[in-house]
Amino acid sequence: MQGQKELYEVLNELSVPFEYYEHPPVATIEDAITHWKDYNSGRCKNIFFRNHKGDRHYLVILEHLAKLNIKDLEQRLKQGKLTFASDQRLMKYLGLQPGSVSPFGLINDREKHVHLFLDEKLLGFERLAFHPNINTATLVISKPDFITFLMYCGNTFEFLQLYD
Repeated sequence: MQGQKELYEVLNELSVPFEYYEHPPVATIEDAITHWKDYNSGRCKNIFFRNHKGDRHYLVILEHLAKLNIKDLEQRLKQGKLTFASDQRLMKYLGLQPGSVSPFGLINDREKHVHLFLDEKLLGFERLAFHPNINTATLVISKPDFITFLMYCGNTFEFLQLYD
């Protein structure tokens, strides 16, 4: 299996079953859609942001087809001006390369620095799909197992309405 070895160790330790799908490298939602047709799950868009001071970082997860208005997001989250975090920050805080952004990268955030904002519409899916910290595969896990994983990681997270 492709992906971060430590991730599979954590999922095994937590007794979290998953479905594994290999595919060519996909860096965008548009690229991924062609490979997602057989997944019976919610498909997610994962965006890594930083605040204007650069001292807080956020992983925003929403349904893959949702159009995100960053100015609206700033007002909803009340975290100040947000910008996309650099590739260097992505590596520093989540241990990930661009195109592989995933909540599974939280296993690399030893200081629990990154806060997650998850769209509440994801609660309507029984299963969710994410890269295993590499963009050449996708893992599908149940929503309860995803929450178990988030609790294990220990980062703060909240579900809220991110768009209409």
